[in-house]
Amino acid sequence: MIERIESFGGALVKSFHLFALFVIGGTVVWSAAFFYIETMQQGHAKLHDILLLFIYLEIGAMVGIYFKTHRLPVRFLIYVAITALTRMLTIDIKDLTNEQILTVTGAILVLALAALIVDFSAARFRSPDEDV
Repeated sequence: MIERIESFGGALVKSFHLFALFVIGGTVVWSAAFFYIETMQQGHAKLHDILLLFIYLEIGAMVGIYFKTHRLPVRFLIYVAITALTRMLTIDIKDLTNEQILTVTGAILVLALAALIVDFSAARFRSPDEDV
């Protein structure tokens, strides 16, 4: 009886997990398409518009990878953060103080180093059953 309850609970969790991933993926596609249509209606795209499309792309790729492998690619979260900070710099640079600009660029540097460490450690300490 306990095994059947645990099996049913596991099936519910897996179903919710797949449904939530599908909803998140659909929301990313919907948001990106809506933003793209708005940008096209303006007749031109600015750098911060293109960077926002990259954010949508990275989030979509992250959801796709998580959907396939059931593993959250931390590297993509770092890429999203770097792109978001870069976008913030391009939009708000006129309103930022020198200290804020240095803080944001320092954060980008730390995130880039974190991405390098994640890539290095993933290559160095990959488990034998992990796909390449």
